[in-house]
Amino acid sequence: MRTKLTIATLMLAAGLTLPGLSQAGVGVDINIGPPAPIVEAPPPPPPQPGYVWAPGFHRWDGARYVWVPGHYVMGRPGFRWIPDHYIQRGPHYRFVPGHWAR
Repeated sequence: MRTKLTIATLMLAAGLTLPGLSQAGVGVDINIGPPAPIVEAPPPPPPQPGYVWAPGFHRWDGARYVWVPGHYVMGRPGFRWIPDHYIQRGPHYRFVPGHWAR
């Protein structure tokens, strides 16, 4: 047991994971599509140079969609912001959180 723990600790310190220790993502499929987004103009100016606008989105609260207003996020050089959105899989919708992509 101690050997497994030591190996797992070393792997995590090196940025590696064991299958049993990796983070699991949990998604919820929703049967009702989200409403059209509300168009928001970003309030000028950004809080600091280098911030980018993350548009608002409709969040499913378990019973209905609720609007979450947009906000500024600190930019990452070489990356672009992918806004929160939903993807349709057959008759279901799955939420994809906003994230940075190269």
